[in-house]
Amino acid sequence: MITARAAATFEPVGRSVATARSFVRDTLQGWGFADIVDDAVVLTSELVTNAVVHAGTHADVLCLRTEDGVRIEVSDRYPEREVPLQNTGTPMGSPDREGGRGLQLCAALATRWGVDYTPTHKNVWFQLNLPERPVGTRTAGPSLPAELLPLADGRVRVAVLQIDRKGAITSWNEDAEELFGHAAGEVIGRPLTELAAWPHTPGTSTGVAEALQLSRWEGSYGIRGADGRVAPVYASHLRVRDTGGEPSTVCLLVRDHERAVLQSPPRVPATDQNQPSDGQSSDPFEVFIGSPAPDDLDGLLQRTVERARDMLDGDSAFLLLATDDETELEVRASTGLPSARQRFARVPVEAGPGRYGSARMPAVHDDLTSVPGAVPLLSGTGMRSVVTVPLKVEGRLTGSLGVAAEAPGRYSNEEALRLQFAADRIALAVESARLGELERLRRGSLSFLVEASDLLAGTLDRDQTLALMAQMTVPTLATWCAVYTIADQASEPYLSYVLHEDEELIDGIKSLLSKISPPDPVPTPGARVWPTPGEVAHQAALRSSMRSLGLAGGPTHQIAASIGPTLATASAVGGETVVLPLVARNRVIGMLVLGKPTDEHFRQEILELAEDLSRRAALALDNARLYSERTAISQALQRSLLPPGTPHIDGVEVEVIYRAAGEGNEVGGDFYDLFPIGNGAYGFAIGDVCGTGPNAAAVTGLARHALRLLAREGLSGPAVLQRLNSAILDEGDRSRFLTLLYGELRLQEDGSAELKVVCAGHPLPLRLRQDGTVTAAAEPQPLLGVIEDLELHEETVTLDPGDVLLCVTDGVTERREGARMLGDDGLADVLTTCTGLTAGAVAARIMRAVERFASDAPSDDMAILAMRVPGIHKEA
Repeated sequence: MITARAAATFEPVGRSVATARSFVRDTLQGWGFADIVDDAVVLTSELVTNAVVHAGTHADVLCLRTEDGVRIEVSDRYPEREVPLQNTGTPMGSPDREGGRGLQLCAALATRWGVDYTPTHKNVWFQLNLPERPVGTRTAGPSLPAELLPLADGRVRVAVLQIDRKGAITSWNEDAEELFGHAAGEVIGRPLTELAAWPHTPGTSTGVAEALQLSRWEGSYGIRGADGRVAPVYASHLRVRDTGGEPSTVCLLVRDHERAVLQSPPRVPATDQNQPSDGQSSDPFEVFIGSPAPDDLDGLLQRTVERARDMLDGDSAFLLLATDDETELEVRASTGLPSARQRFARVPVEAGPGRYGSARMPAVHDDLTSVPGAVPLLSGTGMRSVVTVPLKVEGRLTGSLGVAAEAPGRYSNEEALRLQFAADRIALAVESARLGELERLRRGSLSFLVEASDLLAGTLDRDQTLALMAQMTVPTLATWCAVYTIADQASEPYLSYVLHEDEELIDGIKSLLSKISPPDPVPTPGARVWPTPGEVAHQAALRSSMRSLGLAGGPTHQIAASIGPTLATASAVGGETVVLPLVARNRVIGMLVLGKPTDEHFRQEILELAEDLSRRAALALDNARLYSERTAISQALQRSLLPPGTPHIDGVEVEVIYRAAGEGNEVGGDFYDLFPIGNGAYGFAIGDVCGTGPNAAAVTGLARHALRLLAREGLSGPAVLQRLNSAILDEGDRSRFLTLLYGELRLQEDGSAELKVVCAGHPLPLRLRQDGTVTAAAEPQPLLGVIEDLELHEETVTLDPGDVLLCVTDGVTERREGARMLGDDGLADVLTTCTGLTAGAVAARIMRAVERFASDAPSDDMAILAMRVPGIHKEA
């Protein structure tokens, strides 16, 4: 029978494993199942790790309390993973490896376990039964003489109160009426805070309302009776849920002098515990930490601060680890403090005056208010007395452990010695776990940097490089980031990219950063703190809140809608913000800004990794800039080699299609031109320079410009080509041979067109008549750029209405698919199907035929020039 349940869902991030452990630990301790808490936490840790780290999915954890024990279910969204089976030929693997141990541990520790599959989920469950023990032996004390027993009235009255989730009293028994004088009808429905006199909440720094939210609480406070007097009581609170899932708190209260009825047995210090009955000595580390010890650093540190707090009956405890250079301590675990906001905060080792400020020796502070700043971590927490001890390994400082209380004067040198003894027992284990974590971080950092380098090297696009920088940073290194770029030394930093792990906050952060001055472009390497965004966001949120309350003047309805985004932005950028310079080729080209949400800090290892990434990103960003500049120059020069436009010729349809081979090339070795000569005549040319790319394009420019100049001098076609041949040969080693078809076109009065053509080594032009016949329109002659004394002649061709003249480069005729080639005959066959088409339709059909002839992209430049004398035509 299930008597209680608790459920939670955890995101697929590494920190969820520790959160899941805390959830299960708190749940089982609240149910009073301390005997099986450790096994349950170990199994849950492994299964949640499998889900959120190895499978990369959300993990759903469900705790079910039964009469015999507890059943815990962990579900993930990766149902394809295999289940290891015992007693088969397949080895289950080593339990010491990093992943895959969860099911093996279930088989070893759980009473029962199993795996359930659905199409979308895999559910692993395990049952832990409570150990069998005789009734009454859970806790026991010695027999005492009657005069030493606790004093009580003739009848011990236990007031039983039940408080709903809102803090209102829902149940008030007869003993409560007798003790406090209030009838049940007078108090039911009233908040407990109206009756409770709450001067102090041990261990929480909160009031009664917050204490009622805890799973279990025990301590002293007062209840105001009907006569107005405060009766001191000792109380035990237990938070439960009814069958409908509604939480409430059951409170048991007795007179304070009768606290023995409810008070839990006092904790026995680790050093005073009895030896095992078999006579073997206990391991001091296991005595303090418990068994089994957590196998991860975060779990070990959290268990340490919890046990240290319990050992000294403190209200809070904290543990700091030294950085590699031992100049700073970094907060790694705490309990009982207002929040985990101080995690990864860094404090100097030698903080505060005198020996009490040093972390290198034990220190006892009777009252922190008399030594301000002695323990920076506890500033503003309400803690008054504290004892701190160092963690040392072979004389080297590795950390600091502290326990604090709200009351002054709680600790003495005796407590310091006890805590130091515990610290000495765990220091080596903590250092070993820290070094192991550091090694894993370094391996992960190397893998991260290798992947980042590959991604950054894979693009030369500036915008894509900026996006990659941000996406690699968030959320791996930071919660949000911004990239500033600097165009040149005289330019101000420009906000180029903003990213947050929550896309809804990006616009708010971008708006905030655009209103403040960018960070100074300092070339000094390393991360430096930039407090401006957090301060400005905080001030904006404060002003918005005051205006919404009417405290700053003006109407409130106008800004009410903007309060939510303003507060969200302030929370998003309220943590630590650091700036890393982007330096490439000895010049600051930008800044990478990394940020954390409210009151969070960066780990030193993360900042070092971010600095390494910023160096790679800066070089990639500068390479993208240089590539963009060179591409722009190249494209501008290439466009200057193309004809400015195709002129309109009355009585002749003209269509040109040009394709340069190679990515990013606009001009290659093939070229074309059509230009007016004068007296109604037009020159046209189509040619092919040997080779492709920039060198061929240079000869292309020479040929096209020379053709125009020479033709407009009134020279004949052969004379134009002979002088162009001489100009090419004059280039010396840079010269390249050139095939060229050049002609002059003149319209006739009868509507036909007369063409005078010279074909110097170029594929012959084809003439398509209206009856569908295709013939060559010229004879082959020597190409240009090979011999000096070149003799050429021109031929005259007449295009009647409806006739088409097609001129192409060899990239069209030499189109290949394996051993097949389109060739002159194939081109002629395609042209025969173009009877009656316009010049544009003819050119388009030829190009489609060329593209479809082979599956691979063309490897050679291609140019198609189609001219048609208008007649009766049909659409393509």
